[in-house]
Amino acid sequence: MEPIRILHVVTYMGRGGLETMVMNYYRHMDRNQIQFDFLVHRDFRADYDDEIESLGGYIYRLPQLIPWSSSYNNALNRFFASHPEYRIVHIHQDCLSSVILKAAKKQGIPVRIAHSHSSSQDKNLKYLIKLFYKRQIPALATQLFACGKEAGDWMFGGAPYHIINNAIDTRKYTYRPERSRSMRQQLGINSDAFVVGHVGRFNTVKNHTFLLDVFAELKKKNRDAVLLLVGEGDLRSEMEKKVTSLGMQDNVIFTGIRSDVPDLMQAMDCFVFPSLYEGIPVTMIEAQASGLPCVISDAVPAECQITSLVERLSLKDGATAWAEEILKHRCDTRRDTGKAIADAGYDIVSNAWWLHNFYLEQWKKEA
Repeated sequence: MEPIRILHVVTYMGRGGLETMVMNYYRHMDRNQIQFDFLVHRDFRADYDDEIESLGGYIYRLPQLIPWSSSYNNALNRFFASHPEYRIVHIHQDCLSSVILKAAKKQGIPVRIAHSHSSSQDKNLKYLIKLFYKRQIPALATQLFACGKEAGDWMFGGAPYHIINNAIDTRKYTYRPERSRSMRQQLGINSDAFVVGHVGRFNTVKNHTFLLDVFAELKKKNRDAVLLLVGEGDLRSEMEKKVTSLGMQDNVIFTGIRSDVPDLMQAMDCFVFPSLYEGIPVTMIEAQASGLPCVISDAVPAECQITSLVERLSLKDGATAWAEEILKHRCDTRRDTGKAIADAGYDIVSNAWWLHNFYLEQWKKEA
């Protein structure tokens, strides 16, 4: 018997939080029964493409999603018309999910899932356009998913939804001193340095410019501190220039995109996350699973605070106050938080089993 094929619709499968969450679930599916395929909106190969294909998934490509473009909508409709095998489509396109949902409904796809991964948007002209499309989602979807309550309330405007936790394999993140020493050696970091870490794309939402201001204040009080920045993005070069202008190039490490985030987190002493808004970031679950003290923005939902390791601060408190709070964790002792993460509902095995059974039940209903 051939597996049921679930079509996930994304922008592209880079190493962002949304994409990592989908891959965590994909790896833990019984792929003899459930297989994931991907409809992406970029023409380049992305970080997870090789793994997807090695797991048996197909990747289809469309042009960039422009909702009012007739050529885009024609291509979208042609895709669904030529792929009647898909009876379940799981869409991760934020407010513009309604564009995909409308085409899927038109082509008779019976199970249409919209998945919210964020609790806000940048407030500009695009924001107003996105709000228009966001309002259409509940009427076009048959199922609504969200990474957390704030993301679901914001995206779906009071319609009922189910929370799908951004679950992880906690075993990969368990702190071990020998792993920490090894990674520091690879990165050229002294064993006694105070390492502040961040994992995230270099975009406006992640607020790297404030993070650099915080580190500049922190460095005044701890000259041997190191800032470890993991990720890639459009604003990286701008942040590199700022690091140079602040004279911190010997203390800031840009790793680029990495596949060994669990090991990189072993090398950190404190995780800092000053985002302007978020859903439930996968990296916040990963950091807590690593036993890292976390200093985060109060714009990040409190739902991600699943252990006592998290301290939330207002961005209005300023860089000096943030630096002082981070420095309180110079001598913290790491501990194993795996059980706490699992007890909070973020264990990937049980969560993936729920989603696996959900897909099977929905398929049987529509068979």
